[in-house]
Amino acid sequence: MAAVTTMPGQHTIAKTRPRHASKAPVISCLLVDIGGVLLTDGWNHEDRAMASKKFALNADEMEIRHRQAFETYEADALSLDRYLDLVIFYRPQSFSRKRFTAFMFAQSQPIPAMIALVRALKEKYRLKVVVISNEARALNAHRIKKFALDTFVDSFVSSCFVHLRKPDPEIFRMALDIAQVPAHQVVYLEDTPMFVDIADEMGIHGILHTDVATTSAALATFGLMVEKP
Repeated sequence: MAAVTTMPGQHTIAKTRPRHASKAPVISCLLVDIGGVLLTDGWNHEDRAMASKKFALNADEMEIRHRQAFETYEADALSLDRYLDLVIFYRPQSFSRKRFTAFMFAQSQPIPAMIALVRALKEKYRLKVVVISNEARALNAHRIKKFALDTFVDSFVSSCFVHLRKPDPEIFRMALDIAQVPAHQVVYLEDTPMFVDIADEMGIHGILHTDVATTSAALATFGLMVEKP
């Protein structure tokens, strides 16, 4: 595993070197988060703040109702329509459900350099690529199709499909079972420090992603390098 340089209470840089080894381990699989790594977050607090302004909603009330519903929503126990019933359309609104949903989906944007990096690594090293992500079903399906993630990702261990959410360690075990790769042969790209820590505890090599340059450097310590375009 790789060590992290930290200040008290927080991660500061991506993990950069394998632990307890004189050379990089053989890596055969990438576990990859979607939001914050391959794409922007799908529906974060900034998106919701913009929605509250655009649609003249009470931001505080919307945020409270979102927090009460979102874990159930991401675990696929609530449909998108039911989530909207609870968070937005629990009272009459001046806009349509279709218009609000279009705004939600439009917030997703690609991170081209990271998509290109993962594609190149998969092709060069014949890696398995498995997504492990907390996302609701309708948004997840939209993002996979819109940005052609299924053209280079082998499996999607999304919370909406497996009814588990990070930080539950079981979702990581499921990803390893699906990939059929031992933990020590896996590198995990993730932008949430807690989730990197959990992966580390399971023997997975976690890289805390902040930007493509530091993540590329961290991957290089595992022997995973591609030429810059």
